Amino acid sequence: MAFYEKIFSALGLKDWCGEAGDGAPLSMADLMAQANGGDAAANGPVFPFPSLDNLNESCATVLQSRDVTKGIENGFLAAKPALKSVLDPITQPLSWMLDGALWLFEVTPWFIMIPILVAISWYASRSKGVTIFVAVSIFLLGLVDHYDVAMQTLSIIFVCTTISVLLGVPIGIAMSKSDNLQRATVPVLDLLQTLPTFVYLIPLIFLFSVTESKLYGIAIILYAIVPVIRLTDLGIRLVDQDVIEAANAFGMNNRQKLLRVQLPLALPNIMAGINQTIMMSLAMVVIASLVSAPGLGVNVLRGIRNLELGVGIVAGIGIVLLAVILDRVSKAALSRVDMTRVKH
Repeated sequence: MAFYEKIFSALGLKDWCGEAGDGAPLSMADLMAQANGGDAAANGPVFPFPSLDNLNESCATVLQSRDVTKGIENGFLAAKPALKSVLDPITQPLSWMLDGALWLFEVTPWFIMIPILVAISWYASRSKGVTIFVAVSIFLLGLVDHYDVAMQTLSIIFVCTTISVLLGVPIGIAMSKSDNLQRATVPVLDLLQTLPTFVYLIPLIFLFSVTESKLYGIAIILYAIVPVIRLTDLGIRLVDQDVIEAANAFGMNNRQKLLRVQLPLALPNIMAGINQTIMMSLAMVVIASLVSAPGLGVNVLRGIRNLELGVGIVAGIGIVLLAVILDRVSKAALSRVDMTRVKH
């Protein structure tokens, strides 16, 4: 007799339950017990946890855990056509931007691209050390024939980080202006920040083709957008209220206060959020190589699949170099912003 059968009988639910286990498929534990010539219930714990499978053994009306997972899958598949018809036109520009950036970074000759990247590094950081490090790192990647894949990774980061900032900063500003919006948005941000990276890819694989660039683009943006939203909201909220009162005394409207007072004072926090967004984009690019994202992640994946130690390590070092480049340049830019604010 199943453990919980007496409990269902005592509660007067025997008629509702029907025959215990009537018509229900066997669980994996039951199948394994049958294969070993035993009984899962006999070999089980004295007081089993009241899971759906254990309750189903005593009451066939109770769903099994496999029914829950199957229901989620069926529900998602039923909603797929409607979701795809709505999301496809909205996200198609992302595919165009990713493909366009990838094409541009690939067709631009190295003797033009490298000076451009070095110039951008100098403009952002105004640091000789950082600029020299960027130039040397890119040349090192080129020496081991990883220049092309490094540019592919850089193009993806450029597009996804830009979109994350363009979307994240306005959302952070809106959150800072409304406590209700902040309370509603924070749980979503917590979910995006704690969700395992591979889980981002599961629903997207069902919605979009693996050959579409937007598949990995959406995953990267969802993963990387959280820091810039949080730190934009935090930076604006941390603006001294005395400064806001002074702006009010000068007769500034809300837009003037935002553009001339709050955003300039919150810029260090926003820049810190952008730095973290860049780093998280790079981390997700490697994982997104599982769903056809080009770049250094493909070589890392090749090293794992084929047990090619050298290929994986060299690609990993390339990713580290890119990460250090992006981190040093963005932090140097952040330091410049801090120094400018102190001077003023």
